[in-house]
Amino acid sequence: MRIEHAVASLPANGSGPVFLLLHGWGSNEHDLPGLLDYCAPGADYASLRAPISYGPGYTWFGSWDYEGVPTGESLDRQSRQAGEAIDAWVADSIAPERPIVVMGFSQGGLLAGEMLRVNPKRYAAAVSFSGFLAHGELPGDDELARLKPPMFYGHGSADDIFPKSELDAMSAFYASHTTLTEKIYPGMTHSINMPELRDVAAFLEHNGFVRPRLW
Repeated sequence: MRIEHAVASLPANGSGPVFLLLHGWGSNEHDLPGLLDYCAPGADYASLRAPISYGPGYTWFGSWDYEGVPTGESLDRQSRQAGEAIDAWVADSIAPERPIVVMGFSQGGLLAGEMLRVNPKRYAAAVSFSGFLAHGELPGDDELARLKPPMFYGHGSADDIFPKSELDAMSAFYASHTTLTEKIYPGMTHSINMPELRDVAAFLEHNGFVRPRLW
């Protein structure tokens, strides 16, 4: 697996955090950059396209079908392959001294956390919008639990894609491996809303990734 398409704002003399944006199932690299206008305006970013064509867009996992998401060993294997491909792209494309905040939705929300597990020292923080968990162990898990980087996990109380047990598993794992901020939005389905973007802005400000702003 190889990442070959991205849209980015990465000036050669840039400094400060880079936001690594990972879209969801069936979407593309143009989906998420607009969110930064609300939670990290003016930030440098790299938004990647998943490498597998799927319907009108792209997917990170190759065995998605009409019955739903891959599970078990299949999900563990595919998410790790995707995470390693993303990490290889980052190593080739983003200056090593720049902090990287991974931000993703759904599939990309799983991978936002997965990047912390794949390479705990490379990624400074993660923001997972309606993400879920690959349950298998990764070699970086123990180091991640030691480092405990900041992570934001937001999801709706009425998520119509993943059962509550999967959301609880995501929450429990990252509560023990990161410094977790979790927010649950009443009535929200598998989506992102403005209260969540405000909470992400506050999370990023609190952790020093963006300058404070007035709403």
